[in-house]
Amino acid sequence: MKKKVIGNAILYCGDCEEVLSELTGIDTCVTDPPYGLSFMGKKWDYDVPSKELWKQVYNTLKPGAHLLSFFGSRTYHRGVIPIEDAGFDIRDQIMWIYGSGFPKSHNIGKKVEEYKGWGTALKPAHEPIVMARKPFKGTVVENVLKHGTGGINIDESRVETDPNVDDMLRKVERKQRVSETWEKGSGFKNENNSLTGVRSDGRFPSNIIHDGSEEATEGFPITKSTRIGNPNQPHRGIKHTPTSYGKGDGKETPDYRDKGSAARYFYCAKTSRSERNEGLDHLPDGAPQRWNKAGEWTDDTTPSKNHHPTVKPVELMKYLCRLVTPKDRIVLDPFMGSGSTGVAALAEGFYFIGIEKEEEYFDIACARLQHFVDNQKTNLEKTFGA
Repeated sequence: MKKKVIGNAILYCGDCEEVLSELTGIDTCVTDPPYGLSFMGKKWDYDVPSKELWKQVYNTLKPGAHLLSFFGSRTYHRGVIPIEDAGFDIRDQIMWIYGSGFPKSHNIGKKVEEYKGWGTALKPAHEPIVMARKPFKGTVVENVLKHGTGGINIDESRVETDPNVDDMLRKVERKQRVSETWEKGSGFKNENNSLTGVRSDGRFPSNIIHDGSEEATEGFPITKSTRIGNPNQPHRGIKHTPTSYGKGDGKETPDYRDKGSAARYFYCAKTSRSERNEGLDHLPDGAPQRWNKAGEWTDDTTPSKNHHPTVKPVELMKYLCRLVTPKDRIVLDPFMGSGSTGVAALAEGFYFIGIEKEEEYFDIACARLQHFVDNQKTNLEKTFGA
């Protein structure tokens, strides 16, 4: 087993079961394990992690700690059941929607003329992420006070709103009293006991994330936001009359809206084509990515430095780490791959422990994290002097 310390990260190359048995007091686990698809013929992807392995992860975590784990759309059920059987509570499912998937489909029509245009697979456009949590005794507040875990970081994970809408929100005087119905509903109340439908610090995070690509955003309808203000009041310029919400007060309500693709309601974790190879110039070339955008196997032999087949965007992993990890705490990834979770954790100010069995991917992860740490030092030196 190899061990390497890079900045605030400790990376292990070896069997994760051996390493996990030595760990304890971990705050969060964010990982992208094998999906059980034998993807691209990789032996390490022939099955999902077992109940026994997830139990070891469970034992490393503090009470109330969250586990976020990706799985494939075809094998999600097989991936989640061992997690639940290991003792975790399944809290939610986050859907990551992306436009960069390639359909791994065989063209039946090439060999059978009457089946021209037929294939064997759809283009992948989403991956589910299970949100699980280790059980704890007492209330969430008691557990947070004792261990720092159990909650999710809502305000640091909010979805940015249109800056123009934010400016208008700050200027609006909200003097309406809070009705009992609205107070129990989905509105927000500020210190002046007034309401907004959209907060100036962003929308409440949901269980959908997308990559901001044209393919992903075009899948959402064009909408206008719910108006800002008390639902007991009408649209701008219309005197209120009694409705199903109750009797009105005759006042006009400001009607500030943003509009466009409904994708704006959900967090956007944009991908970068270049980030996967950052810091890898000194490494040997790896296998090329042979699938083209039409989902066909090609003769393209252009090498790739980071040849891990399922590299996740750093921006996506930053969001997931931020969502469930308390400040200055530890993120664990027992299936580290090429290190996207590690780079993300360091970028967000967390400590990181990563484990990777395959040495070729371990070397890539080490290089990517070292590149991030070196750049961080360079930026500090430029700002404050050597």
